[in-house]
Amino acid sequence: MGRAFEYRRASKEARWDKMSKLFPKLAKAITMAAKEGGTDPEMNARLRTAIMNAKVQNMPKDNIKAAIERAAGKDTADYSELTYEGKGPHGVLVMVEAATDNNTRTIANVRACFSKNGGTMVPTGSLEFMFSRKAVFELDPPEDITRDDLELELIEAGLESLEEYDDTLYVYGDYTNFGSLAKALEDKAIEVKKASLERIALNPVTLTEEQMADVEKLIDRLDDDDDIQAVYTNIA
Repeated sequence: MGRAFEYRRASKEARWDKMSKLFPKLAKAITMAAKEGGTDPEMNARLRTAIMNAKVQNMPKDNIKAAIERAAGKDTADYSELTYEGKGPHGVLVMVEAATDNNTRTIANVRACFSKNGGTMVPTGSLEFMFSRKAVFELDPPEDITRDDLELELIEAGLESLEEYDDTLYVYGDYTNFGSLAKALEDKAIEVKKASLERIALNPVTLTEEQMADVEKLIDRLDDDDDIQAVYTNIA
């Protein structure tokens, strides 16, 4: 199964060590989750996950609280979540998720990123069918339950597959089962290292190192924009 480009390991994590860029993105994710589903984490699985992801990155509690409270403020009334689509260098497909209060500004910035880095935007909906939306949870292999037993217990919650890479388990399910999978893992007291809704390419492609370098220039430029929350490609 193809992996999303959202949190590419080494280079992505190195960039996100810059707290000045990381915390605003995490805060916006919390605010948008609270705005959509309410400010009570117990009743809002998306908000619980956003808070959990922020805590993993050592975001201060005061910042988290402020982000939740901001959801009820007038300054977030015009915020909306949008998806932009494009083709990058070497024909790579790119899906960009943004949270913005000014679509004109954001789309202009995204278009500039594509045009200046060997890509072009395409009409919304052109690439949607090339990706599937999945709920993805990353966790350390539990010590008190076997992988087979865990798989069986999560099937009723919407598990589609359970995969392991580099000593990390990845729980995959349809995006509509995000809440039920999150609750099932919580009920079993299984600590989740990261949870997200991702767009996973149905037909991932492989690039050479030189081609990857070209694409990463575009990804890096998009990541630098404060309005951009996630970037996905069809790279394997």
